[in-house]
Amino acid sequence: MKLKNKLHKTAIAVLIITVLGSLAWCRKPKTEEEDKPIVPIFYPIDVWTTSGDQSNLLKNQSAEFAKGKDERFPVITVDTTQRFQTVDGFGFTLTGGSAYLINKLGPTDRDALLQELFGNKANSIGISYLRVSLGASDLSPSVFSYNDLFTGQTDLTLDKFSLSQDTLDLIPTLKRIIAINPNIKIMASPWSPPTWMKTNNSSIGGTLKSQYFDVYARYFVKYIQQMRANGITIDAVTLQNEPEAGGNNPSMLMTAAQSIDFVKNNLGPAFKAANIATKIIVWDHNCDKPDYPISVLNDAAAKPFIDGSAFHLYAGDISALSKVSSAHPDKNVYFTEQWTSGNGIFSADFKWHLTNVVIGSMRNKSKVALEWNLASDASFSPRTPGGCTLCKGAITIESTTITRNVGYYIIGQVSKFVPSGSVRIASDLVGNFQTVAFQRADGKKVLVVLNDGSSLQSFNINCHDKWITAALAGGTAATYIW
Repeated sequence: MKLKNKLHKTAIAVLIITVLGSLAWCRKPKTEEEDKPIVPIFYPIDVWTTSGDQSNLLKNQSAEFAKGKDERFPVITVDTTQRFQTVDGFGFTLTGGSAYLINKLGPTDRDALLQELFGNKANSIGISYLRVSLGASDLSPSVFSYNDLFTGQTDLTLDKFSLSQDTLDLIPTLKRIIAINPNIKIMASPWSPPTWMKTNNSSIGGTLKSQYFDVYARYFVKYIQQMRANGITIDAVTLQNEPEAGGNNPSMLMTAAQSIDFVKNNLGPAFKAANIATKIIVWDHNCDKPDYPISVLNDAAAKPFIDGSAFHLYAGDISALSKVSSAHPDKNVYFTEQWTSGNGIFSADFKWHLTNVVIGSMRNKSKVALEWNLASDASFSPRTPGGCTLCKGAITIESTTITRNVGYYIIGQVSKFVPSGSVRIASDLVGNFQTVAFQRADGKKVLVVLNDGSSLQSFNINCHDKWITAALAGGTAATYIW
């Protein structure tokens, strides 16, 4: 009996082994890759979002690049091997009115604000480029030049040249900014020369008298030298703010032919004689007239003195920058001004300006992207008589209250993450997604994506086979850093 039970158990064991062996034989053998443990590969990435409905305002989120993609969604490819222009920076015009309002703040509030705007701390937006007016702009507290005289007087030797008006607010504010960011770049643009140099003896309109071309060139030289004596380096000057708009106060008209004459016979030689390395930039007006800067650069004698052309977008299309760059690929292009209105809507302004001023200008080879005035009060002042009545600052300063407006977030969405010296690299435009990408000096990549549609949409980002799947609501922008 015992022998029978033993044989029965042995038979059952053999049967089990046989069945298991058959199953193992039928199963597909594992490859070496399949034998390895499954370990997801992730790459850390920072994400900062701003929404048109203001539910997110430069909000930080963390995400990860994963190995793979979601086949349902389009792909935005970032390619570091395709490199374009080096970026000088992002920022605003520090108008005389902006400097006045900032300088009026108490020392604690003022210094905290300047750190937030120009510093590199966690709560800073890292503005890296400023435009200032050479003399007054229409958003200065008053109209002035650096050589104002009584009617009928002239000063051909510029003995009465003085930066006294700028020493009240602009220069002290610039010095504090430079202490925070010594590498900030500054561009200066004149709205009008002294009235005694003009055909109509007025701060509004008129043109520069030909007999004063030389003295006006020396006026630029004195300005650059005296700003340098105050510890302020002017990286670039434009010849004239909006040379085809003579209605602002101050303003002046300047034709392409006058620009050519002034640069090649006066300003260029004056800078060379004084060993001034400040860049000379032409046009500084709308994208609807690319032929104006092209014609100036076509002059063989003027061109060597000129670094490039500057643009605004109150008319025309942002692609004008590429048209001028293609005509003269050895010269730079700059986007230097666009204002947001006191009557504007945050969502619409954020979408349009990010699409055109930031993404559009960068994709069209601009070295800078600048919004208009940095600061205003609640009534969009200070301004000159006849100055812009609805130009809203990036910030509103009313007594000790500081409000961050749409311009702050338009520029902050990129300035916080893309420092001067970064290089634009290739990125796809896909569907409703507007994009621009950069590689920083530290090797990190930055991708700005705007969903300019109206609904939530998902997408993949691919950078040399590193992937992320993301989604953005309509009118929302995100900056990805890895």
